[in-house]
Amino acid sequence: MTQVDTAETGQGSLAADDEGTQPAGGSSPGPWKRGPVLTACALLLGLLLLLHGKLTDLAGLGSLVETFLPWFGLFLPVLLAGALWRRSASSVVALLLPVTLWLNLFGGLLGDKSHQAGDLTVVSNNVAAENRDPAGTARDLAASGADLLALEELTDQARGTYEKELAKAYPHHTVQGTVGLWSKLPLSATRPVDVLRGMVGPLAEQLEPEDIPADPPRALRTTVATEKGPLAVYVVHLGSVRVMPRSGFWTESRDAGATKLAKAVAAERSERALVLGDFNGTMDDRAFDGLTSQLRSVQDVAGDGFGFNWPAKFPVARIDQILVRGVEPESAWLLPATGSDHRPVAARISW
Repeated sequence: MTQVDTAETGQGSLAADDEGTQPAGGSSPGPWKRGPVLTACALLLGLLLLLHGKLTDLAGLGSLVETFLPWFGLFLPVLLAGALWRRSASSVVALLLPVTLWLNLFGGLLGDKSHQAGDLTVVSNNVAAENRDPAGTARDLAASGADLLALEELTDQARGTYEKELAKAYPHHTVQGTVGLWSKLPLSATRPVDVLRGMVGPLAEQLEPEDIPADPPRALRTTVATEKGPLAVYVVHLGSVRVMPRSGFWTESRDAGATKLAKAVAAERSERALVLGDFNGTMDDRAFDGLTSQLRSVQDVAGDGFGFNWPAKFPVARIDQILVRGVEPESAWLLPATGSDHRPVAARISW
């Protein structure tokens, strides 16, 4: 009997194995328990996209993340591929959070929202102080046919070249310090706008000369006389940002300039306003909340794609902006690279 019982027990074990039951020690996790690291990464990415505005700005961390926020979307296909490879249902479900948030933030930039209409074409370009061919840059910009042409980072040495090359196409122009506006329409009430004065702080000894608040000014305000009435135009070059060994991502000069500019725009009496130039930051950056609450980005409203324009050879961010109030953006695009490290930004607006 003992031998028979033993045989029957063995047969019972084989039957259990045939039905797919494995010993507890050799069992594998189900699809909802696989890939816990991938699931955690997906959730963290979602939280970053949802709460990036709450991220600490200590050492400029928040500003740095927001500058390159669209690029965090590159993690989505990587995480999806990992989830499919691990056959992790929990990771796939967790990915719904960052995918939804990224599309909510940037999905509108994936299509072409431009229209052919428009009353005025405007172009802005940081022409770069180290530009070796200012004459060629001026000719390229004039060939765009823009009605208004804003230039930033003008030097005393190159100013005469731009004035000479642009004189035929633009009978009206004004230069205030390192920024200028060339126009086919009459200009009036031009004045400099202070966006840098008083910005020297404990980091001053680490700054480049161009970042130390002093004359010449780096912003101007003027009135353009159009057929439909006056248009207030601001041409701006905000302070640079730096990655510094002791202080991290340094944005103090730019941020304070953005605050001053926002106050100037808020005090602007003209219903129609155009603000363009080199902001040294993207519109996702919290530093520009004061401006984006008053103005619309032409790229967001009427652009095709993200409109990255810096650096010119391989653009990874849009740091040159065209913002409007009281007029309608119809289209926004980039011009071919000039002799600068910034690609020019362009837009058409209508009344």
